[in-house]
Parts: sequence; structure tokens; C-alpha cells
Amino acid sequence: MTAVTDTALLEQLKTVVDPNTGKDLVSTRQLKNLKIDGASVSFDVELGYPAKSQIDALRTRLIAAARRVPGVANVSANVTVKIVAHTVQRGLKVLPNVKNIVAVSSGKGGVGKSTVAVNLALALAAEGAAVGMLDADIYGPSQPTMLGISGKPESADGNSLEPLVGHGIQASSIGFLIDPDQPMVWRGPMVTQALQQLLTQTSWKDLDYLIVDMPPGTGDIALTLSQQVPVTGAVIVTTPQDIALIDARKGFKMFEKVGVPIVGLVENMAIHVCSKCGHAEHIFGSGGAQKMAADFGAEVLGSLPLDIRIREQADSGRPTVVAEPDGEIAAIYRAIARKVAVRIAEKAKDMSLKMPAIKVQNT
Repeated sequence: MTAVTDTALLEQLKTVVDPNTGKDLVSTRQLKNLKIDGASVSFDVELGYPAKSQIDALRTRLIAAARRVPGVANVSANVTVKIVAHTVQRGLKVLPNVKNIVAVSSGKGGVGKSTVAVNLALALAAEGAAVGMLDADIYGPSQPTMLGISGKPESADGNSLEPLVGHGIQASSIGFLIDPDQPMVWRGPMVTQALQQLLTQTSWKDLDYLIVDMPPGTGDIALTLSQQVPVTGAVIVTTPQDIALIDARKGFKMFEKVGVPIVGLVENMAIHVCSKCGHAEHIFGSGGAQKMAADFGAEVLGSLPLDIRIREQADSGRPTVVAEPDGEIAAIYRAIARKVAVRIAEKAKDMSLKMPAIKVQNT
């Protein structure tokens, strides 16, 4: 019988490329605990991003690759996910119960930022992550409606608020605390303080990702949030229209100035396909996000159509990823979510919570 060697095994396992990263699992050190016992082989693979829908297929490919090695009869492959905290802006620390904060922003209103944010959150949750939603748009909170949540949050200790839950997503919003018809006639400092309270005084339950639906624009509120909230990365939402791109570029530069990495761009309303005749038309232009990405060295994470179902489903409290989980639009949202999670997983890990506190005493 041919003796099985780890060299031969690793060479075969290197042929399995992670479809989400484009890299093999050996070179990226995601393959661990390789053991050989005669004709039996076992190993673990640890992914740094949620991939519930793809784990079985990846395990099957790994087992098939190992069995191509002469002498291998039995293969045991264990594929797991471990999401950790990654670095944020210099001078800020990650929150104790929130591993990664992702800001979803746009330079201007009306480009579908909140709809992208909620579907991104739901897509990450569908892939197995613990996800929260912070509705940072104090003047126009829309996440309660989109997540189908009503009611007031409770406080177990009198100091913090329990997040409300919609479709498995933990959520906090000023919309839970005010009358829907009540306007927020607040100046910038009051809004910033309210948002800080929503962030730090919500009892988040061990989140892998907290999606922050940012207010539109690059004014005082957005800038203050970018400087005070420990953000792992930002996603910029735009349409192909020149007017939207002008403001999106400003938003990009704002995050650069405060040291928040840009995960990528999402192009919304990229194309409209007539439901009657099937004619496809770029109503807001085409290629805008790709040009902006090329100018800034960024990545277009995905393009979404202008489709009435997206609007109807969000308004009904059942966004597309929940309403049509197997549909083609939900598949685009899930692909965008995986790219966001992979780009975050590639960042340096945050070690601040693991470092011991240094105390100086006079002796």
C-alpha cells in the first residue's frame, strides 16, 4: 500500500480554490489540524466569513481532492466559520459585544442606501452570522418599517435598551422611541449624542456584524459618526447617475480622511428591465460606479436593478432577501454580502480586547 504523505495531500488540497477569495485554503492557512492515520485522513478548514450556503459544496470538493492522493481511503473534513474583530480607526476601540461595524453610506439621499443596508444585513444573517442594524438616519429612520418591527424597546437594567428583532436581525433606531409622524427638529450635537446612545447603550448580543445605516451626505453628523464610531469598513451606495456620483466621491473622500477603509461600492438602480416586454434600459446611465472605482482603486461589489419588487418588499417589512430568498435579486445581495465579509476578513485582526491593561503604580 502506498504511504500517504502530508506533502502529497497538501498539493492536492491546494487545487481547491475558495470561490469567494480566489485563493486556495492551504496558502491562506485556513487549513488546520491535518492528520494522517494509515489510509485515513482528517483536517479542519476555518473560514473567516459567514458561508452557510457554500460550506457543504466546499467540503465535498476538499474530500474529493484528498481522495485523489494514492493510498487515501477515508477522509474526514470539518469546515467551520470563525468571525473575529478587525481593526478600526486609530484611537478607537471595538465595542465589547460587536466584532465588526460596517457603515453603509451615500453622498446623497434617494439612491436606495437604506434598502441596500437592510438587505446586506439580512444576507449576512442568512449565511449564518449574528447581525445587528443601527439606524443612524435620525431625521428619517426607515429601518423599523423595512424590518417589519413595531413597539418600544425595553430596558432590563434601567440604563440600556434591549434591541428589537426583525427577521433575526437585532435593531436599534430612534424610530422605536418616537411617534412616526413626529419630526426630529434637532441640531447636529443633539443628533450625534442620540446616535452615540443608541450605539453604546443598546444591549447588543454578541454581534459578528453591526450594519450602520448612515444618514445621507457628508455633513457634520456623518463626519462626527465616522470619527467617533469604531468602523471596520464602509460601503458606498450610488446610482450610475453623474449627480449621484459627484456626491458619492465626496463620501469616499470623507471616509479616507478619517481613516475608515472603503470595502467597496454598490451600484443601485443600474438597469431597468421592462416587466411587459423585457426591454433593458440604463435609465440613470451606465458605467459610473466602475469609473469611480477605477479612479479611487476601489471595487464594485455588485450592481442591482431598478425593480419595483425591491421597493414593494422593503415597504411591506419583508425585504427581498427574506421575501424571495431564492430569487435572482436576492442572489445579488448575497454575493455582495459575501464580498463585504471576505474583504473584512482579509483585514488585520483587532487585538485591543486581548491586550492586558497596563497599570502604573508608585512603589
